[in-house]
Amino acid sequence: MNARPADRLSITLAQLNPTVGDVAGNAEKIRRARAQAAADGADLVLTPELCVSGYPPEDLVLKPAFQAACRAATEALVRETADGGPAVLIGTPWAENGKLYNAYVLAEGGRVAALRYKVDLPNYGVFDEKRVFSPGPMPGPIVLKGVRIGVPICEDIWEADVVECLAETGGEILLVPNGSPYWREKTQVRLNIAVARVVESGLPLVYLNMVGGQDELVFDGASFALNADRSFALQLPAFQEAVVTTRWVRENGTWRCLGGPNHMVEEADEADYAACVLGLRDYVEKNGFKGVVFGLSGGIDSALCAAMAVDALGPDRVRALMLPYRFTVQTSLEDAAAVAKALGIAYDVVPIAEAVEGFEHVLAPLFAGTSRDVTEENLQARTRGTVLMAVSNKFGLMLVTTGNKSEMSTGYATLYGDMNGGFNPIKDIYKTEVFRLARLRNAKKPAGARGPDGVVIPERIITKPPTAELRENQKDQDTLPPYEVLDAILERLVEREEPIADIVAAGFDRDTVLRVERMLHLAEYKRRQAAPGVKVTLKNFGRDRRYPIVNRFRDPGTPLPQPDRTLAPSPARAESFDF
Repeated sequence: MNARPADRLSITLAQLNPTVGDVAGNAEKIRRARAQAAADGADLVLTPELCVSGYPPEDLVLKPAFQAACRAATEALVRETADGGPAVLIGTPWAENGKLYNAYVLAEGGRVAALRYKVDLPNYGVFDEKRVFSPGPMPGPIVLKGVRIGVPICEDIWEADVVECLAETGGEILLVPNGSPYWREKTQVRLNIAVARVVESGLPLVYLNMVGGQDELVFDGASFALNADRSFALQLPAFQEAVVTTRWVRENGTWRCLGGPNHMVEEADEADYAACVLGLRDYVEKNGFKGVVFGLSGGIDSALCAAMAVDALGPDRVRALMLPYRFTVQTSLEDAAAVAKALGIAYDVVPIAEAVEGFEHVLAPLFAGTSRDVTEENLQARTRGTVLMAVSNKFGLMLVTTGNKSEMSTGYATLYGDMNGGFNPIKDIYKTEVFRLARLRNAKKPAGARGPDGVVIPERIITKPPTAELRENQKDQDTLPPYEVLDAILERLVEREEPIADIVAAGFDRDTVLRVERMLHLAEYKRRQAAPGVKVTLKNFGRDRRYPIVNRFRDPGTPLPQPDRTLAPSPARAESFDF
């Protein structure tokens, strides 16, 4: 005789920060979340997508030894549920009949009570799951205490089919585990999708997302729950772990959450800043670095990175070097020192004239009869890069590189010089956004930040014209269009992939647009050698945008003429590369 289905259910949402490859550590996080759930009297614990392996595991998940380690850890967690405590939905890779799945295991009473596999495998942008996983069949609900629970996995709710199947086969509650990375305005996109599935199915929905940095990606958490009437049941915080037990009751045949915490979630620039800080913190800590070092020039980019580094790690783990040469003006020395003092970080001044002039002396016979040009400018940047790498090596500190997205787009950076480094927190932040984030940090210390309150970036740094100080009276806009123009064009070229003709029709000067597009294409080889950095926009340089380096296509901005096949092809014009 079947037991009467429960009319009350307690579900613990474990918004965790797993680390790819740390199978034992990830399993221990699940174990601790279950212990808390047991203390709360919960019936079930929901963990994020692929929580045992970490997400995304990329090709690591194809390694048989890694699959075996994940399986062993999962089976250990399953056996532990024989203690009569809460059941657990465990996200893990699962090999079965020669196929590998992105799976969920329902561990209950010391056994695998159910298995469900992800159906819709994303294969766009930063996602590449079809490369490593097989799609599962359409799922039915799992049953816990007589309650029929649908477990669509992340992408499975981005279209209607999987949820429709779960509803039609008797699902009563939708528990959606996710590994959904942050990008700007993603919170609203997720909510819209969740609301659509609730409306279509008539079922309440829990959206559980992981949190933490993994290489370029940052997972922002911000888990939430919706009742069947689309009312908000709860909102967990963004950019931090949280383990929260929710209470559910069945009323008139429909399940309803009795409520939970309602945290404010960072939006817009505040969310971007939080993502950059979390991405840097987890990259440093998950890779085991003691701390970070970087060049502090007195400019806006390095000042913002300094603030992010201190907010991520605390001042005791951050070291800055000012590396002046004869083009470094006194105000830059003063401003760099002011940033270091405001943040309370270790700070050294290391003049580089002797090293630069040594290189010039060595190269003088080879360069005889030539004029000074960008080569000598780059010697300064490469000398700085060498000094910074030496300090990184000697003291076990990761070198932070500080180039913004405007520079990465146009190649306004020196390979093996200012591009040296292990990670870049502002790689996906345009220059105009750098200024906004600097003002934001001066006005408000973010929640959870380990840096000081108050102004940490002097106003003069924010207001003075940007310069690389590689020659006398140099300004960025000697070479680049004004940043407000440049960034608007780049956003259309990079994020939107707009044709030249459309950008010109929107009011931008055609010659400027063509010049920016040319710089964007020519700099691809530099971006391939750039350090990884936090993704915050819809399309970052790295996993999102994979362009060939050898690429002769250019959008002419007008309809292409039909080729005259009576003419022999002419050689392509060689285009110069600035290293």
